[in-house]
Amino acid sequence: MDLKQLTEKMNQLVEHHGWYDPDSPKAQTPRNLAISLCLEAAEVLEHFQWSEEPKNRQDFEGELADVALYLLQIASVSGVDLEQAVLTKIDKNWDRIWQEDQELENQE
Repeated sequence: MDLKQLTEKMNQLVEHHGWYDPDSPKAQTPRNLAISLCLEAAEVLEHFQWSEEPKNRQDFEGELADVALYLLQIASVSGVDLEQAVLTKIDKNWDRIWQEDQELENQE
């Protein structure tokens, strides 16, 4: 399944729960979704609090899926082709040298 198919499946879920309805308490706005994305990312971090590995793999996978779904949804409601944005970012970063890497090279 590719990103477009995942996005369609995610849209079906959102539609099924009525979250696209104008009076939904879970309005699918970029702002609301960005907040939810950050909250879910923090839940991923919880799995590493005091541990190098997640204690419950299934719960960890669920949190990663939540992050992915919110990311797909933000891109969808914002009109962003996430697949193209990712490919563009990879191209941009391909030969990039981050400042901290350059500083380490200079110290050697």
